[in-house]
Amino acid sequence: MTFEIKQGTNISHWLSQSEDRGEARREKFTKEDVVRLKAIGCDHLRLPIDEEQMWNENGEREPEAWQLLQQGLDWCRESELRAIVDLHILRSHHFVEEDGAHGKNTLFTDPKESDRLGQCWRELSAALIDRSNEWVAYELMNEAIADDPEDWNRVLKVPYKVIRENEPERLIAIGSNKWCQVQTFPNLKVPKNDPNIVLVFHFYNPMFITHNQAGWADKIKEYLGPIQYPGKPVPLEVISTLSERVREIVEDNNQYYDAATMANALLPAIDKAKELNLSLWCNEFGVVNTVDDEIRRRWYRDFKLVLETNNICWSNWDFRGGFGLFDSATNAETVVVDALFR
Repeated sequence: MTFEIKQGTNISHWLSQSEDRGEARREKFTKEDVVRLKAIGCDHLRLPIDEEQMWNENGEREPEAWQLLQQGLDWCRESELRAIVDLHILRSHHFVEEDGAHGKNTLFTDPKESDRLGQCWRELSAALIDRSNEWVAYELMNEAIADDPEDWNRVLKVPYKVIRENEPERLIAIGSNKWCQVQTFPNLKVPKNDPNIVLVFHFYNPMFITHNQAGWADKIKEYLGPIQYPGKPVPLEVISTLSERVREIVEDNNQYYDAATMANALLPAIDKAKELNLSLWCNEFGVVNTVDDEIRRRWYRDFKLVLETNNICWSNWDFRGGFGLFDSATNAETVVVDALFR
């Protein structure tokens, strides 16, 4: 048996992107969640972890966080779910903005920080090396945002080599630069002659639909009118009614979108994977819950069809949250479960 996956989800805001600790953190992700995710049809889980949760500022391990990670991996194995450990956010690198949530990104400018990334993986690898290669994989880092793609090509080699020192057959997931966007794949330089690599991309296109009215979505959030899919997100008859500022935002983002557009957008990633004879994994995609359920359903079903037509495995973002399979307040299934797993 090899590490083969088809469909899964992200365990977000547990060991990543959360201030919760103690009991509040333990309640974020439970054995019951794993059993439920298996029951709806997941065959794997992506487990994002942040440096600030796993290590204190002195580089010392935070024991409870490491225990929670190991426990989560145990739960996955018990439910026969494969798991991918994703080093999501570093103190030296945050994907949200150039300056990051923890101060200016220094991963690509300070050699000590790329060494620190390597050290994080040296410790993770040492802790997880006894986990079967058939059930656990690693993802080097989430959503690199290097201004120069060569900086990411250079830095990714550091944790890659650290892992390969002792784990030559562990599956390693490597994403493209600039938020793992498909269009950056031509510039991605992947370690050669290693079949135990999977290439990663994320897909939130068009953001005028996927992030409609999302509070963090920069200018896009200023448009509060109706949207549609497939087609141009904002109906043409609505545009003339908008203020000049909002009309400019809409016109800059109102490109036609449907399943064929999605399929064409993925070609740079598909071509790179074929060139290197490697598999592709889309491990983040979704439409926020501020969007009408029927529009969400159509987008998800189209994108799932495009992925599966091209033999691309997938993990939606996320299992419980703004894009979630389950509602954050009620824990009830959302339309995303129906669109992806029914």
